[in-house]
Amino acid sequence: MAIIETEAVLHEAHRDNHTHRDVNGGWLRPAVFGAMDGLVSNLALMTGVAGGAADRQAIVLSGLAGLAAGAFSMAAGEYTSVASQRELVEAELDVERRELRKHPQDEEAELAALYAAWGVEPGLAREVARQLSRDPEQALEIHAREELGIDPGDLPSPLVAAVSSFGSFAVGALLPVLPYLLGATALWPAVALALIGLFLCGAVVARVTARTWWFSGLRQLVLGGAAAGVTYVLGSLFGTAVG
Repeated sequence: MAIIETEAVLHEAHRDNHTHRDVNGGWLRPAVFGAMDGLVSNLALMTGVAGGAADRQAIVLSGLAGLAAGAFSMAAGEYTSVASQRELVEAELDVERRELRKHPQDEEAELAALYAAWGVEPGLAREVARQLSRDPEQALEIHAREELGIDPGDLPSPLVAAVSSFGSFAVGALLPVLPYLLGATALWPAVALALIGLFLCGAVVARVTARTWWFSGLRQLVLGGAAAGVTYVLGSLFGTAVG
């Protein structure tokens, strides 16, 4: 009984400690990166316009235009990309579905050979493949996972991708404009709020990486600040040249 209890405790400890990070990032990664994209691009746009000695109205207008253009561009691009990927996957699934219908024994043998290549005893591999191939839909799912590396029941939605990209980019792009909308007349509150947002986004990204939150936050702050600084200098140069 003592041995059984000890094994149970070890099993419980292994189960509790044997966890992994979400390597795909789930919804968090694309949402945060979309917000960072909006932050960096709109902050750089606004500082470039401000560097050209534009007035407050022109800076606000450029920020709002950058927000709208970037959000719609992100949504359209994400929708097209995900829809194209989904159509390609569905076409490949149709190919596999036809093969399962026309050549079921060949597909079963293919699955058995795959399991045998992984080290399963050949006789057992054939039996496992036979049992799994009884249900055509289950067989399709298994072949799709093993041959294509996809889950037919978990295909991405183009609409969800487009809406989430639009929303996350718009939220990020709004931060540099917000101080002006609240009455600010100088550039520095917009820059300060955007840099704080970049640091927070970088810190959140650390949840799906092995980096510490402060390192990830500082890295994003420095990169975003550098982009804003370069565009401000360019705006000043171009503004002087045009003027």
